[in-house]
Amino acid sequence: MAHAEHAQDSSRYYFPHGSKLPFFGSASLFVLMAGAAATLNGAAIGGWVLGLGFVLLFTLFFLWFGEVIRENQAGLYNEQVDRSFRMGMMWFIFSEVMFFAAFFGALFYTRQLSVPWLGGEGAKAMTTQLWPGFEAGWPSNGPGALGPRDDGSYEIIPAFGLPALNTALLLTSGLTLTIAHHAMKSAHRGILKLFLALTFVLGFIFLGVQIHEYGEAYTTHGLQLGTGIYGSTFFMLTGFHGLHVMVGAIMLVVIWLRCMRGHFTPRQHFAFEAVAWYWHFVDVVWLGLFIFVYWI
Repeated sequence: MAHAEHAQDSSRYYFPHGSKLPFFGSASLFVLMAGAAATLNGAAIGGWVLGLGFVLLFTLFFLWFGEVIRENQAGLYNEQVDRSFRMGMMWFIFSEVMFFAAFFGALFYTRQLSVPWLGGEGAKAMTTQLWPGFEAGWPSNGPGALGPRDDGSYEIIPAFGLPALNTALLLTSGLTLTIAHHAMKSAHRGILKLFLALTFVLGFIFLGVQIHEYGEAYTTHGLQLGTGIYGSTFFMLTGFHGLHVMVGAIMLVVIWLRCMRGHFTPRQHFAFEAVAWYWHFVDVVWLGLFIFVYWI
């Protein structure tokens, strides 16, 4: 009865009451972080606790998002709630921009400042006494020549190989998602379902190509996470981006399944728009990665 009253009164802001999911979410994150800490410190039980944490976290997502979908389909959200969702998504994407800005900032600092300083450039000429004979350049695994090979050698991933293919895949997925969005707004459900499916298929192909690239880097190029500063920045930037692509592709699958069930209308489809914003953000980040990590 309370739900019906909220659905009929568009002036009232809907608040869910009595939900245990926030507590469940806190417990899930605690188990996940405890498992991660135990794994990093070599505890035998660490992997099991970490796996349990991921299971609990994905269960939380399934339950919480399912509850939000049911509330939305019941008509409990008015324009005020819609604006709240939009503002929340904007701030979330802004936080993601800052997240990647930190990593790009670390890459800039390393390439333009710290590595040249170790080579004696600028006002840090005395640093040559720390590592005599070190010549600054990029990419670099540092004066210690860190890496899996005894001589410290490694090969970089050519930009116009697998990375260029992945760039084409992501740019194409951005186009197919835009077509799907226009189809949503014009009520062409068949085109919507087709191009939305193409979008997440392209996303999963991107992940497959990146996994293959990582395999080549580790086995044939001598490029690993421990290959000095270049290996660290390369895998941190591309790895976190790959994680975001995986999350985005899963969200696109959920939106596609909702479209198959007849959810959304040409006027009310913010869940679709939120995922589209996120996916376009992932596209833009990849362009930065391709230019500054692989190419230049």
